[in-house]
Amino acid sequence: MDESSLVRFVFLLCLVSSSVFCLAESDQNATVSSAVYIVTLKDRPSVHFSGRESSDSKHSLTATSSQIYRTLNRSASIIRVHDSLLRNVLRKENYLKLYSYHYLINGFSAVLTRKQADRLAAREEVENVVLDFLVEKATTHTPQFLGLPRGAWLRDGGSEYAGEGVVIGFIDTGIDPTHPSFSDKISGHTYSVPPHFTGVCEVTIGFPPGSCNRKLIGARHFAESALSRGVLNSSQDDASPFDGEGHGTHTASVAAGNHGIPVVVAGHRLGNASGMAPRAHIAIYKALYKRFGGFAADIIAAIDQAAQDGVDIINLSITPNRRPPGIATFFNPIDMALLSAVKAGIFVVQAAGNTGPAPKSMSSFSPWIFTVGATSHDRVYSNSIILGNNVTIPGVGLASGTRIMHKLVLATHALRNGTTVMDAIYVGECQDSSSFDQKLVQGKILVCSYTVRFILGVSTIKQALLTAKNLTAAGLVFYIDPSATGFQMTSSPMDIPGILISSPQDSQALLRYYNSSLLRENGSGKIVGSASVAKIVGGMRPTYGITAPKVMYFSARGPDPEDDSFVDADIMKPNLVAPGNAIWGAWSPLGIGTNDFQGERFAMESGTSMSAPHVTGIAALIKQKFPHFTPAAIASALSTTASLSDRKGEHIMAQRTVLNPDISQSPATPFDMGSGFVNATAALDPGLIFDIGYNEYMKFLCGINGSSPVVLNYTGESCSSYNSSLAASDLNLPSVTIAKLVGTRAVLRWVTNIATTATNETYIVGWMAPDSVSVKVSPAKFTIGNGQTRVLSLVFRAMKNVSMASFGRIGLFGDRGHVVNIPVAVIYKIAV
Repeated sequence: MDESSLVRFVFLLCLVSSSVFCLAESDQNATVSSAVYIVTLKDRPSVHFSGRESSDSKHSLTATSSQIYRTLNRSASIIRVHDSLLRNVLRKENYLKLYSYHYLINGFSAVLTRKQADRLAAREEVENVVLDFLVEKATTHTPQFLGLPRGAWLRDGGSEYAGEGVVIGFIDTGIDPTHPSFSDKISGHTYSVPPHFTGVCEVTIGFPPGSCNRKLIGARHFAESALSRGVLNSSQDDASPFDGEGHGTHTASVAAGNHGIPVVVAGHRLGNASGMAPRAHIAIYKALYKRFGGFAADIIAAIDQAAQDGVDIINLSITPNRRPPGIATFFNPIDMALLSAVKAGIFVVQAAGNTGPAPKSMSSFSPWIFTVGATSHDRVYSNSIILGNNVTIPGVGLASGTRIMHKLVLATHALRNGTTVMDAIYVGECQDSSSFDQKLVQGKILVCSYTVRFILGVSTIKQALLTAKNLTAAGLVFYIDPSATGFQMTSSPMDIPGILISSPQDSQALLRYYNSSLLRENGSGKIVGSASVAKIVGGMRPTYGITAPKVMYFSARGPDPEDDSFVDADIMKPNLVAPGNAIWGAWSPLGIGTNDFQGERFAMESGTSMSAPHVTGIAALIKQKFPHFTPAAIASALSTTASLSDRKGEHIMAQRTVLNPDISQSPATPFDMGSGFVNATAALDPGLIFDIGYNEYMKFLCGINGSSPVVLNYTGESCSSYNSSLAASDLNLPSVTIAKLVGTRAVLRWVTNIATTATNETYIVGWMAPDSVSVKVSPAKFTIGNGQTRVLSLVFRAMKNVSMASFGRIGLFGDRGHVVNIPVAVIYKIAV
């Protein structure tokens, strides 16, 4: 197999800080004598024979003892085949098998030389040999913002029952098991472990006995690929399920953290936290590490194990930072393993990625995966500083205020004798207290510069706070340097009075006032102080009611790229948007994922990594109410009930630029927000659903030109066994995307009534056509009974030649209150 055919794309964890840049690392494995390869065989994996296999909406996740026995027997047989193949092909040679994948895909990973990999690839029973690829790491109010306490939770019996019996598997950086968000010692209604979950709690030095409980019911770590490369240091990288980074603890708590947990940061009480499904169970599959990230071989092993253990939902806050090569983005080892997980009835949620706001920046491609973008919510922490000239300047910062006015001192005017700005070029950032004269700072408010080095993580607010405390300053103020202009500053916690001034204009106003009050020595003109004074108001009390939600600038955008040549897929991405900016969640005190929250038990993070677990938790509520729903049915319930308006009733806006994002906004399109903003309460009563079975996904994959051998590789099934193929636009998705409309195109959608009432419901169909496109839906009115299915014909016609995307909507309005929302996107229009 030649070098160009090797899969070489890099996975990045959705960055918890939207202002941190993700840089792909070049693959170094091709230059070494041995590397990790992922080998897949033509025969089918165990899931295709297990009791969890189902393609209809009536399946049960409970397997009989005979089914379990057959699955285990089949898995053991597959492992023996792997070992036998390696022995026969690599007779008397050195190699190291890392994992056998037998449940979701049939294959293994092993440390091999290039020649050994080529010999395996030449075997008849081997379909593909892929080089392993690098994987890197990329709430107190959102339940109220999403209406859970008075809506979705109320229907389930309150927060004590919300998500009960549902198991969520997190493929992430691990978890801090000591955090109260994951305790099972809850008064009143006690936890019980769901009988369908068979996972275990791994015991290691970093994860002692008793770490798991009836809430945190499973924990494992996967690092064989990392170990084989010598990059994992057990003492530094926490070779256990323990979270040494913080990200996994945060995402798990956002989805399923306990309700009513006090949030205390930097000594300040900031309310109570809760996950979206506070009674759901958590299973952790750690495959990412704080120093180096992780590798695909370990990620796939984690996904495979989660499916075997019986999780109901998988949360993936990881995305590729470049498109997979080959005939389609959908054909990569992770997405194909997730297809088998969906076949087993597991709902998969993935973050869209933080590569926005550019078009086609989407990093989650496949229609069987539910992709989530990020929005703001309506709470902000406001801070301000009152200057001696009665000017009030706004800012951010989770800090207390000063009770009285204090003198201001600019960092560069408080240097020790003999120290110059040239000696310490970054002295204005206040990173080293030894550069300053304490007598010049003591009792004053220290003024420091916030440069791009803070955004890149070279300088930190925490270090500046330490400097201010060492110098016994009364407070700390940051003004924004031109190098950081345009980047959003976050509400960092401060254990002394402090504020970050994020506006360049306000920063200049502060500096003008300070400079106008400078005191100089007679004769020499040397600056000896300033008469300027100020009072920091403090930013511990949040402000509510701002316009929200709006799509954040960092949230990745559609259209969905079908391949690495930027061809557009007929699949709408993202599927949905949810809160992902300034989200409070649990944190590991030992976590190093962000400097601002080191040593804290909670952290405020931003990114699509935070929006994904919001939807994961709400999906658990749907799974609890409708335990027999297929993954596609859950996706449909979330999508068709999404909101299109912000809290003021206006169209949801989307930020369009990284720099000064609030200045550059326009109405969000389906390529920004998919079906819209998640509506948890409505999703529990969708009325109609659009269902898709595994066979439909297979027909879609088989319809891609040249896909037959790749499909056989990953699924063990031949496309010839399917009598027909499906174009992407013909998948029964709750959306319609046509990348190239030539003349007239008809697509079908079928809806099933799952309303809890047995009474028929009559729907009237309405639509808003995309520009330059005519739309006709038939029937325009229909009556449907509970459990019945109706087919809708949607006909689109290009009215003129246009190459710019346009958008529309189709709405189904029921006489019993149900509203079904179907977004439409047409890119290229060619009139015939």
